[in-house]
Amino acid sequence: MTDPIAAAARAAAARLAAEHGPGLAADVEAALHTRDAGQRPGQYLDPVSLGTLIVAIATLAWTIYNDRRKQTPDPPPDSIARQVRITLRDQDTVLPPGTERITEVVATEITRQAKPPE
Repeated sequence: MTDPIAAAARAAAARLAAEHGPGLAADVEAALHTRDAGQRPGQYLDPVSLGTLIVAIATLAWTIYNDRRKQTPDPPPDSIARQVRITLRDQDTVLPPGTERITEVVATEITRQAKPPE
């Protein structure tokens, strides 16, 4: 089975590359490699890397998406993005400019990855 977090992070990086530069895909790949190497589960954000931010938001969005699916079979991306923003704000995490757009794109990609291909 494909890793929906990795797929969503890669898709978000592709969509955001025009705004953040062509190196974004490589940053996301590096962050995914770090995640696979064993990041602490409670750590969502390393503010140094935009790639790490995307992977962290994808991980959090996937968790929220799965929790929401228990009540709603197809939770909308905007509700997932809103919960991601609330969770990050509750953690008092300092976020770089543009995080709202990144969160929206990642939430959309998470919902796309979760749907079976037609």
